[in-house]
Amino acid sequence: MIKDCLTYTIIGCAMKVHNTLGPGFQEIIYQRCLAIELERAGLSFAREPEQKIYYEGIEVGTRRADFVVGNQVVVEIKALTNLEKVHLAQAKNYVIAYRFAKGLLILERKAFNTI
Repeated sequence: MIKDCLTYTIIGCAMKVHNTLGPGFQEIIYQRCLAIELERAGLSFAREPEQKIYYEGIEVGTRRADFVVGNQVVVEIKALTNLEKVHLAQAKNYVIAYRFAKGLLILERKAFNTI
């Protein structure tokens, strides 16, 4: 098996954020922290770059993934209790819209217990 260094590094950055913060924060907090870790790792990335969506050659709108890293990988973060099929479909659509071969869907679980 060939290891993909870019996705390996992105996942490592996401794991550092997860291990440092733990569960329960809003998605935007995880996004901001992942941006810090991607920068520390020396990766080029864009946060929420706008991508045009076309239907039969006609522009019908835009979408924004959380990150595009190295102009190769779409990264979508979800801060949820449970991941649903709709979230996977959204991540797959981003990969198609951005015309990339790879995408990462990262789940940060919300806290289960109340304080």
